[in-house]
Amino acid sequence: MSDPIIIERSAEHPSVQLIRFNRPEKKNAFTRAMYRTMTDALNAANADAEIRATVILGTEGCFSAGNDISDFLAVAMGGSMGQELIDFLYALVNAEKPLVSGVDGLAIGIGTTLNLHCDLTVASDRSHFRTPFVDLALVPEAGSSLIVPRITGHQRAFAMLVAGEAFTAEDAKQAGLIWKVTTPEDVESQTIAAAAKLAAKPPEALKIARDLVRGPREEIIARIDEEARHFAARMRSDEARAAFEAFMRR
Repeated sequence: MSDPIIIERSAEHPSVQLIRFNRPEKKNAFTRAMYRTMTDALNAANADAEIRATVILGTEGCFSAGNDISDFLAVAMGGSMGQELIDFLYALVNAEKPLVSGVDGLAIGIGTTLNLHCDLTVASDRSHFRTPFVDLALVPEAGSSLIVPRITGHQRAFAMLVAGEAFTAEDAKQAGLIWKVTTPEDVESQTIAAAAKLAAKPPEALKIARDLVRGPREEIIARIDEEARHFAARMRSDEARAAFEAFMRR
């Protein structure tokens, strides 16, 4: 079996690390082990002076369907939630090098919200972003309840995070959630090119400028923790278990 997460360097731009989701048969749904692999890669980039930027990519037609629902159902049935997802979110927030994501197609749940922590997101015109948290009897995660209203205003944030409405790539661009919309064929090349441009800039100046633009991280970490407490409680609720079981029967 192939690795569900591929970590490599760009052949043309070796200062750019690539994190590529590679579980297309499951629509790149994330397991606990996949979160661990991505966390390790982000933390390794912080410590490696040769890595100047990280690119996050999915597969053709699918960025990620979000968390693997079977993991959620296991928690709802009394299993441990584990720390892997939270560690991954901390690693995104604490990434010291620029993060650039390339989205083609499906971006659901954390497949949407992880892009909120990226500095640039390039999406194909067939992409759509959706966070069906409440539909699964859950709550927003990844700091999205803080970040999205700041970017989009209340009503579009409510539409995305509470009503679970889908946003097209153009909707997401107009809302300020992503940077650029392009064709499916050009997503990967434009994403890597954007990361390579950042990687070529003076690294100390880039880091300071990025930190100034992003602002303090403590507030986002605090919101991630607050969301996680609600999320964990909801995961064990009767209505969440019913929602997960209904999803698995589809």
